[in-house]
This record gives sequence, C-alpha cells and structure tokens, in this order.
Amino acid sequence: MKIDKTNIDIIRELVEGKKSFKKIADHLSITENTVRARVNKLQEEGVLEICGLVDPEKLPGHRTVLIGIKLSEMNLVEKGAEISKLKGVISVAVVTGRYDLLVLVLFKKGFGLLEFYTEEISKVDGIGSVETFVVYKSYNLKVPYIY
Repeated sequence: MKIDKTNIDIIRELVEGKKSFKKIADHLSITENTVRARVNKLQEEGVLEICGLVDPEKLPGHRTVLIGIKLSEMNLVEKGAEISKLKGVISVAVVTGRYDLLVLVLFKKGFGLLEFYTEEISKVDGIGSVETFVVYKSYNLKVPYIY
C-alpha cells in the first residue's frame, strides 16, 4: 500500500483516537467514506492500529523499564520476536550500538523486575548480558495496557 499525504493526514487526525470519521473528513475536505475506506485499508495492511493507550506513571503500582540486551548469537530478528512474546513486553527493537535489542517492559504489582528475569528472560537462550533502565519520569510515553 502506498502511504500518501492523505493517509498521513488521516493518521495524524487519529492521534485523538475517538475522533469521528465525519470530523476528520470535514477537516481534510474529503468524504467520510474515503476516510473510512482508507482507515480500514491502513488497518488491514498493518500500517495503523487504533487502540487505547495509558500513561503507566498514572497507574498505581505500575512501572516501565527499558532493557538493553546483548546477545551471544547473531540471530537478532529471531530473538527479538521470541522476546516480544514474553509476559510484560510492550515492544522490542533491533538496534545498532552497544546493545542488540532494546526491550520496553510494563510491570505491575506481583510482576516486577525479579519475576521478569527469573520467569521470562531465563527462558530465552543466547542472551549474553542485560542492562536495566528503570523509568522514573517519562514524557509522552503512552503504552497499550497488556494485562
């Protein structure tokens, strides 16, 4: 699917996820049917997902953590996909630099850093080292609520 200016404009309008297709159409001077069709196509193609996001700092007992992972093997994509399925994982990125993977994890009461490392990361072979970055304060960080 070609991502053109109209698609980008519609995506921008959907930052306010509950905004109606009619309001978007009026603002962009296109028809409501065009907005609906394009949003459906963007969703089908995996370009756009509309979901509710939360600020983890405002949820009692919740915390986000970034984890840098250095692998002892070079199967970055395979390991990234495997780690992305672990409990608490919001996202995994294959990156350049000091680490091979950066992992964003959401913790809650009863499932914290210790549980994540002992019950989840311990299942994954080929991890050379990890470094944990606890997020004390974030700006514009909104995540899907995965529990």
